[in-house]
Amino acid sequence: MENDGNHTEIELKLFILPQYQQPLITFLNQLPGSQSKGCRQLTNRYFDTPGLALRRMDMGLRVRGCDGNYEQTIKTAGTVVGGLHSRPEYNIDINGTTPELALFPAEIWPQTQDIAALQQQLHCLFSTDFQRHCWWVQEGASLIEVALDQGVIAAGNQREPLCEVEFELISGSAADLLPLAQKVAQQLPLRLGKASKAQRGYRLAQQGRARPLDTLHDIPLPMGGDVNACLTVIVETAIERWQLLEEWLQLSLDNVVQQAALWQQLRDCVRLLRLVLTQFALHNDLTLNGFAWLESQLCFIDNALELAYLCTVPKPLQEAGQGQEIAFLAQASLQQLDFAGHLQALWQDSRYGVLQLALVQLLFDLQRRQLLPSVTEDLPNVSGKLLEGFWQQLQVFMSAKGEATAQYLALADALEQGHLLGVAFGHLYPKAARDKFYTQWQDVNQQIVLLGACRRATQLLPAATAALNDIQHGLGLSIERLCRNALRQTPYWR
Repeated sequence: MENDGNHTEIELKLFILPQYQQPLITFLNQLPGSQSKGCRQLTNRYFDTPGLALRRMDMGLRVRGCDGNYEQTIKTAGTVVGGLHSRPEYNIDINGTTPELALFPAEIWPQTQDIAALQQQLHCLFSTDFQRHCWWVQEGASLIEVALDQGVIAAGNQREPLCEVEFELISGSAADLLPLAQKVAQQLPLRLGKASKAQRGYRLAQQGRARPLDTLHDIPLPMGGDVNACLTVIVETAIERWQLLEEWLQLSLDNVVQQAALWQQLRDCVRLLRLVLTQFALHNDLTLNGFAWLESQLCFIDNALELAYLCTVPKPLQEAGQGQEIAFLAQASLQQLDFAGHLQALWQDSRYGVLQLALVQLLFDLQRRQLLPSVTEDLPNVSGKLLEGFWQQLQVFMSAKGEATAQYLALADALEQGHLLGVAFGHLYPKAARDKFYTQWQDVNQQIVLLGACRRATQLLPAATAALNDIQHGLGLSIERLCRNALRQTPYWR
């Protein structure tokens, strides 16, 4: 095995479903500028101490075997933007399957680290064994290695399939990775891959967890109000969260109530990105068409949220004596929504990956300032105008005449837009004033959610229609009162 020494690995990682392997192989074999490098079977053993000392230092250690040759590799702290991974790595040929830490450069370790003691504690935590098909592809002025890996991650008795595509820069510019990936994504379904093989292995060995997802109240923005820098952070945060939510959706398919909440969070990410790109005129045909398609695929979420809320047996339904029966029916309806099927449907449509890669390209262009928002004001002024537009929209809703339930359910959409604007730009304003403002509107939104859930409950249990109508009437009065009070407060951005 060739000794590559140390370098910074720059690669774009994408996930692919197993049924699309052969179409990918055929496409890459026929792609102009592509040269097949054959297929190899790779064995990989990942090592750490019982206390996960390497993981705590953000390092990953493996020994890779191929055709009787072995190479030890250690990867140190790096970055992931979208699906683009950049991480220093050190590769050294060895004679066996056990890594020797002393062979790595001394400067990669903390000065106080006892390498000998670390060596004694090493043991194999998990393995990734896979078949790798490789191509070298000329894209622009760059040479890129495309690797299709298909195999298994194993930790003890636990196993997880592995199927992914990596676009690694051999020479040239990292800017050429995305155009090549986009060519492939136009032909067959791919999606961004955030979790590395090592991260998935640690989790399978129950030595790691998917990153917890706290509620995203606001995105910390850089000081100075530079529009380009702030938009870069917003887009990067939303893309990263989207990927994490995909991971959580896959891990929690057995919890249908949690699925509803996770799908809502994923839709929030999608709508946040769409809103920001719209307000700053950053859309192109790929994002415009992609968001329109994706929104149509997420139309089941409102139904799921109402059913999930009914599963909690809201207090008004308890008091009406129908709560438990409705909760039972709601749980059964949730089970029939086939969340796994919805996730697979997205992953099997090439438009999903095309949209994700278009957003990563946009992010890359923002970072390099090759794409500039069409605004001349600083961000506080721009965001203030956007939030003021949201405020005026609320005023219009409250003065409109129409059927109360439908009107309030439509108001929920306006409140969501205000929430997303707060997530994007709320960091620019005092937290206390911002929290006070949104707390009142959250109370309104909670009542609207209950209103929609009651309407859904009449479909589940028609015999309870009279009692549910009484509840909805009371909720309408409560929502109107809460809205009037909320509209009296001074907006936090003024």
